[in-house]
Amino acid sequence: MRWRVVRVEGLSMLPTLGPGDRLLVREGPVREGDLVVARRDGLLLVKRAVFRRDRGWWLESDNQRAPGRRDSWDFGAVPEQDVLGRVVLRYWPPSRLPQRSEQ
Repeated sequence: MRWRVVRVEGLSMLPTLGPGDRLLVREGPVREGDLVVARRDGLLLVKRAVFRRDRGWWLESDNQRAPGRRDSWDFGAVPEQDVLGRVVLRYWPPSRLPQRSEQ
């Protein structure tokens, strides 16, 4: 099992993820609904895995109105080997981390 650290750029995953968020990604299989990192045209993309097709995964942005948004609506399904893993944790910035309730 391998791990990867990525930094979010752009607005395509708002409100779930925002620019500057840093994520821990576990390489390996993904499931429908997972936030994933995929390779496309030499770039790494953070998207939501919507469903699996014969040729790979259909990946979508949470914010379809974001300027410059690119996802499977633009380039089709992403081959399974190009879906590198799923997001397991946002660790930065602290202001966007879940807050513990005081008891």
